[in-house]
Amino acid sequence: MDQVDSIVIGAGAVGLATARALAASGRETIVVEAEPAIGQGVSSRNSEVIHAGLYYPTGSLKARLCVRGKELLYELCASHGVEHRRCGKLVVATTEVEAAAMLAIQERAAANDVPVEWLDARQAKALEPALQCVAALLSPTTGIVDSHGLMLALQGDLERAGGMVALGSAVDSVTLGGADGAHVVRMADGSEVAAREVVNSASLHACALARRFEGLAPAFVPQEHFAKGNYYSLAGKAPFGHLIYPAPADAWLGVHLTLDLGGQAKFGPDLEWLAVRRPQDIDYTVDPRRADGFYAEVRRYWPALPDGALQPSYSGVRPKIYGPGEKAPDFRIDGAALHGVRGLVNLFGIESPGLTSALAIAEHVVNLLDGGRG
Repeated sequence: MDQVDSIVIGAGAVGLATARALAASGRETIVVEAEPAIGQGVSSRNSEVIHAGLYYPTGSLKARLCVRGKELLYELCASHGVEHRRCGKLVVATTEVEAAAMLAIQERAAANDVPVEWLDARQAKALEPALQCVAALLSPTTGIVDSHGLMLALQGDLERAGGMVALGSAVDSVTLGGADGAHVVRMADGSEVAAREVVNSASLHACALARRFEGLAPAFVPQEHFAKGNYYSLAGKAPFGHLIYPAPADAWLGVHLTLDLGGQAKFGPDLEWLAVRRPQDIDYTVDPRRADGFYAEVRRYWPALPDGALQPSYSGVRPKIYGPGEKAPDFRIDGAALHGVRGLVNLFGIESPGLTSALAIAEHVVNLLDGGRG
């Protein structure tokens, strides 16, 4: 049986970043990916926003890894020629109640070491004349990135460090910690590879896969839930240069306006909890009728949105580890200190800001595997 130092399951942004970091540390590393190309799952269906780290509870993994990941991501984009733009974001309040609530975001941003600037209605309108609001928070470090270009850069670094990506290689199960301490990864085609370290970065499939890890107690695998986010593109050109987010309500950031690198505006995502239990049963079709609810939401901050301007674009699904009405938990990056299996890290619930945090998650995983506590 072939043996390597490290196997990473899943070739999305987080899996590739983690494999890149492992290979850079001198480990012989393979990424195994069920699909015929990299980044075909969650990483191909997101907003491509580089998040600043405004909202996440101070000291949480989401806050720490988003802020650190943002720095690393901008550095990598600059050094590797990955297309990106630090366009900034406005979080807007359209009522005085929302403005009062937005003070808490300003305080949290400061606690998270994220720069923001409070703007009154006049200042916000000077930046974005089409905007209607009573106040706004300017986040200058928010940006957008070509996510596929990013993943190609990560794959290139991985391969230059001696690692490899094995496409069309679905994992069936893993037997953890045999007699010699190595984990045996069993592929769907019946072949087996041994590794000292296994990182489960299978995103939507991570929980179901972890249940097929012989030697991992079921108590350490959360229940997965899938939440769809639909996006609608704007017909014509948007009159905005910044991303526009409404003041958030609960765990959902509302219907926001984001821009792609070509200047095309899109609105979303909304939040549609799915009844499906398996990722392979997900229907990614965008229902045109769901756009009806977007118009009133968007017109709170952009009253001039024309009728009929929103067209179905695409959808993504968040790999959640909590259900409707429950409080959003932190990222789950589970190492041996939690589950007791040396050389195993499970990544659960890596939704937004997962793309922004990818390089910092990679650092964190390597630290856990090296015996640290993150």
